Amino acid sequence: MNPLNYVEHYPHSLQQQVQRLIDEEKLGLYLLKKYPTTHAISGDKALYAYVIALRSEFLRKSEPISRVSYDGKISDINDALGLHRTTIKNHGGRLRSKSEIRIATLFKTAPEPFLKMICVHELAHLKEKEHNKAFYALCEKMEPSYHQLEFDVRLYLTHLELFGKVY
Repeated sequence: MNPLNYVEHYPHSLQQQVQRLIDEEKLGLYLLKKYPTTHAISGDKALYAYVIALRSEFLRKSEPISRVSYDGKISDINDALGLHRTTIKNHGGRLRSKSEIRIATLFKTAPEPFLKMICVHELAHLKEKEHNKAFYALCEKMEPSYHQLEFDVRLYLTHLELFGKVY
């Protein structure tokens, strides 16, 4: 597998810098220096409270979220680090919708900014279903450094894939 899978859509010069960090075995040190601590949001209840707080701050008028949980079945191999799902059921002639968000278990031990980036991404899907300009504008509204965090999560995943450990 190509070690630069996660950054293959970035400019070649940036890929070269990442490859240099890998070759010199400094990618982990770079990430550790930038994100030295993890978070304490390890349970589904705490994750639910965390996501609801973000939703309350930025998306008050969006549909309610019925469930937020970590999911060990989500795999970054399938290009998914989080999932959002809305189900609509008919109850006696009334339509009821439920939204749920699932976050990959690997974010239980990740730095908090990485968890926030994934949560912001999934929350943005409540308003914008597609990955378009409006979607990314909403992500940036909720997390101004969204794009940098997304890149750093890709570096984090690259490091995990190559070395099998966090740092």
